[in-house]
Amino acid sequence: MKIRLEGTGGPEGWPVPGCPCASCGRLAPGHRRPASIVLDGRVRLTDARPPAGYVIRRTADGCEVTGPGGGRLLYAVGPATGSPGRDADAPFDVVLMDLPDRPERLGDLRRRGRVTPATRIVAVHLDHRVPAESELARRLALWGATAVLDGTVMDTASAEAEPWARPRRTLLLGGSRSGKSEEAELRLAAEPEVTYVATGPSGGDDPAWLARVRAHRERRPAHWRTVETTDLVSVLSGGPGTLLIDGIGTWLAAAFDECAAWPDGTPTAGHRAALDRVAERCDALTAAWRGTRARVVAVSDEVGLGVIPATPAGRLFRDALGRLNQALARESEDVALVVSGRVVPLPL
Repeated sequence: MKIRLEGTGGPEGWPVPGCPCASCGRLAPGHRRPASIVLDGRVRLTDARPPAGYVIRRTADGCEVTGPGGGRLLYAVGPATGSPGRDADAPFDVVLMDLPDRPERLGDLRRRGRVTPATRIVAVHLDHRVPAESELARRLALWGATAVLDGTVMDTASAEAEPWARPRRTLLLGGSRSGKSEEAELRLAAEPEVTYVATGPSGGDDPAWLARVRAHRERRPAHWRTVETTDLVSVLSGGPGTLLIDGIGTWLAAAFDECAAWPDGTPTAGHRAALDRVAERCDALTAAWRGTRARVVAVSDEVGLGVIPATPAGRLFRDALGRLNQALARESEDVALVVSGRVVPLPL
């Protein structure tokens, strides 16, 4: 089944005519025309009665098409409506998906076996929800997908999936409200299985903290698993899988609490011993990070860019976290700094 993508843009194309946003301003008019798909030169997905040999089903996964030769296409655009997709059906050869909208839909399809490593995944409905083509390409590479030009023709019988290579250990650094947690979630959105490891406190009766925790939970895909723990050594040693750890700073604060290592104003041998216990925990975490068999993305605070903390406790924590960040970065294939929602790679 030949698939011709006459247009790959959103409902109004990309750039949107007359739109003053920065994303649209970076592109020439007509860069991507509104999405339009033609099958074998004669079938459109909007056809109420497709020709003989074509089966078109509208399910919760999208518009599913099976061609005369058995080729399988999924067009996943817009809200999920219709009957549930049948996981027992053959996997799709090609998936055309609105990935800027909800990339976690791709992760769910992978989890259920409807998308396999042989499936070619192409992003459509592309528009100014993405800042630029370069950022689109970066995200799609993280998700094992690609974008093609308007007018591209592909065949379900010969479609080749994009290579999906991901770093095993990624450390994302950033200041408060920099977008580092959102970036971590975005990187893993298309994974079939993710364990979200929350190291922060429950929040108790603090309304602001509870609201922040709730916002994080609501942002995460429904099929992700959540574990609340500070025992990161055990988590990292638990075998293969995909982990998102958020974050290293709250883990270190918990270690200070558990080791009674916060300064009380008077240096003592007991306090030095407590700091040694914190250092031992940091060494153990670094060793577990080095030896893990999981794919892991961890979020940590970059604490060295602001003013010098006013309290001894603040200075002690800043120095300890800075040392820990360096140790983890040395054992990471990928390290990046997130500033105002923009990702700055930190290559060796």
